[in-house]
Amino acid sequence: MLVYKTEEEIELVRRNNQLVSKTLAEVAKLVKPGVTTLDLDRRAEEFIRDNGAIPGFLGYGGYPNTLCTSVNDEVVHGIPSKYVLKEGDIISVDCGTYMDGFYGDTAYTFPVGEISAEVMNLLKVTKESLFKGIENAIEGKRIGDIGYAVQFHAEKAGYSVVREMVGHGLGANMHESPEVPNYGRRGRGVMVKKGLVLCIEPMINMGSRHIKQDDDGWTIRTIDEKPSAHYELAVAINKGKAEILSTFDYIEEVTKNKI
Repeated sequence: MLVYKTEEEIELVRRNNQLVSKTLAEVAKLVKPGVTTLDLDRRAEEFIRDNGAIPGFLGYGGYPNTLCTSVNDEVVHGIPSKYVLKEGDIISVDCGTYMDGFYGDTAYTFPVGEISAEVMNLLKVTKESLFKGIENAIEGKRIGDIGYAVQFHAEKAGYSVVREMVGHGLGANMHESPEVPNYGRRGRGVMVKKGLVLCIEPMINMGSRHIKQDDDGWTIRTIDEKPSAHYELAVAINKGKAEILSTFDYIEEVTKNKI
């Protein structure tokens, strides 16, 4: 069932997503060689709680941490640990908050120090594909239009699109209908209308699109161990242009917009 939000409810979702965005900017200040993924997680939890919210992921479905920290060939749902980031790594940081009865959910992939031009291009194209999807997240379009736009841009650049992991609706629940695949056919799927809030989140691989799950029951990684990138924004459907509820601006003030 699709859950359409009032303007007041969208504002609460926006407040959460702005906090998630600011949390990711705090994380950005720490992303460098020598830092553990658990260091990032601790800072995120502290910042979220200091701002009157609770971590949206912590305990969700039994998940043990505040952040998902997915390094290199890890696609999503990597668990923060004592892993020490090193020069040339990339790390997807996915974060959620819960405040005033609603959720926020946004993700960003960071380079750690200097990374290869090849991997930087993967990040660039993945981020671009997100915005291609958002351009199609408007009233009267269909879910297939969003997925097609993401898929076309990523595959045109020679990358592959993860099929099993998808975006989703967002509101009083972390995951609401509809699912938002990063592939699809134009004119197919659920029609999107004003009041719907979606998380669009391309997960794009350098090699094969196929994935596997680690024994921890959470971490998803590429089957060929090649890098994967992941970016996510929450948007409210409108006529003419989607209203983007989260932002990368705070992050890129810290990173100086390297991507």
